[in-house]
Amino acid sequence: MLVGAMHIAIIGSGAVGGYYGAKLAAAGQKVTFIARGAHLRAIRERGLLVWSPLGDFVARGDATDDAAAVGAVDLVLYCVKAYDNDTALPLIPPLCRPGTVVLTLQNGVESAETVASVVDRGLVVGGTTYIATALKAPGVIEQTGTFRRIVFGEVFDTGAEVTPRVARIRDVLASADIQVEAVADARVPLWEKFIYLAPLAGFTAATRLATGFTWGDPVIREQFLAAVREVEALARAEGVAVSPEIVDRVVGYMNAVSPAMRSSLLIDLSLGKRLELEALQGAVVRRSRSARVASPIMTTLYCLLKPWVSGPPLSPVTAS
Repeated sequence: MLVGAMHIAIIGSGAVGGYYGAKLAAAGQKVTFIARGAHLRAIRERGLLVWSPLGDFVARGDATDDAAAVGAVDLVLYCVKAYDNDTALPLIPPLCRPGTVVLTLQNGVESAETVASVVDRGLVVGGTTYIATALKAPGVIEQTGTFRRIVFGEVFDTGAEVTPRVARIRDVLASADIQVEAVADARVPLWEKFIYLAPLAGFTAATRLATGFTWGDPVIREQFLAAVREVEALARAEGVAVSPEIVDRVVGYMNAVSPAMRSSLLIDLSLGKRLELEALQGAVVRRSRSARVASPIMTTLYCLLKPWVSGPPLSPVTAS
């Protein structure tokens, strides 16, 4: 039985958005993929193929590069990389009407504010996702591992209970075999992920090495945890009630994660792609300055990576 039928638009139909859109379409929801180029053509011609340890499948849905032609939908999943906001944000308003919900799953803690710059903030909810997927070819997404978890909720008008609209979306996602947790205040899980993600991405990208090196060297480990505490202090300064055990949780995570794991920031850097630097380390620097919280390690990481934000510097300096 189809739970809470919705029309769902996916902005950012790549590795993450495409995967969740495919799961929803396979479960019988009406899904429209906003895509472009060869990926768009492949979805139109063959559907969206997902390779997964949970079972391979092909999902079919509408696909277009023209959001205005879609009209208003019930739910917008916003899954683009933060550096694509300039071109992706204008796609949101044509999809909205009173009652539409825009769920952003972007990295960092600023996405809901960014989305609310183009639509009424009352339409926006925020979330974070835990998944390992990659766009292997146009129309083909590969999932490694079985995590497919979304944690989301209100970010602006938070209260003590999960709101009805968040509960409805939770049920729709769960019916599509997505691991989902609805929360009353999404700022807490957003910041708790950010507290380890911003330092981890920064250290792995700055060293050009996988997680094992960051965690395996005692000196680097000490500085990494100091950076974690910098971001934790910022969260508390902004009034977000993150867990008092958050640093211990980060230690547990780092002990358990594969030493070969590379952050997406490191992967993008190694491929010469643009970086989500401003959404991660840049956000810490800006917000720390505003909150008068010291962040020397995170600021240093930001400075080391800033020249690479748009790809490799054009004229690197070499010793003579």
